[in-house]
Amino acid sequence: MTNQYDLLLVDDDPDLRSLLKQYLEKHGHQVATLSDASQLDRRLARQRPDLLILDLMLPGESGLQVCQRLKLADEDLPILMLTARGDEIDRIIGLEMGADDYLGKPFNPRELLARIQAILRRRKLRGPAGAPDPDGGVVVFGDCQLDLATRRLQRAGQTLPLTSGEFSLLAVLVRYPNRPLSRERLIELSRGREAEAFERSMDVQISRLRKLIEPNPGQPSLIQTVWGFGYVFVPDGKAR
Repeated sequence: MTNQYDLLLVDDDPDLRSLLKQYLEKHGHQVATLSDASQLDRRLARQRPDLLILDLMLPGESGLQVCQRLKLADEDLPILMLTARGDEIDRIIGLEMGADDYLGKPFNPRELLARIQAILRRRKLRGPAGAPDPDGGVVVFGDCQLDLATRRLQRAGQTLPLTSGEFSLLAVLVRYPNRPLSRERLIELSRGREAEAFERSMDVQISRLRKLIEPNPGQPSLIQTVWGFGYVFVPDGKAR
């Protein structure tokens, strides 16, 4: 029997909200629908769903801004983002902000249902992407230290904010020092086996991490490129 979940859908299209609510409830899930970020904040203050379905193009605060805000607040709430825009950069940024998955409109409601089930099944098996590791300890590299238990990154004594996606990727890199990893393998390790390989997203997120930890992001020494393959994390910063 399929697990039943408490779902929250935020989209400014009333027809789509009604359609998806009916479809998902027909498959046994509880579904609440909202139209904007202010309604979402009031709802989350009272009750947390199992998963948030969040439209990118919301009036006022956008879905991307909401996603980033929730993830920076250490929210472990799974987020599936929807968008009518085909711009690749929106998809990249959504994943960088910590979204668990991304679905472009128009879509088949059956695919949405399958993605919801995959996200929650994956999280049940391996925990949420970017979750702290109580047994991870502190990893020191360059002038940085990463506390895997508290998800805190410090550089020269200054604490730097990390999104869930950034922490998840950096945690993978520090666990595999001096070992070249393909883009596909990095996506799998940081987002789960069922995550869709999206190489451009990984390249952009690596670039963001480099700006946080590298002495010279233009000439990276800690996260080095393995041309035609992927990346390798080198804690001592020596050329390979």
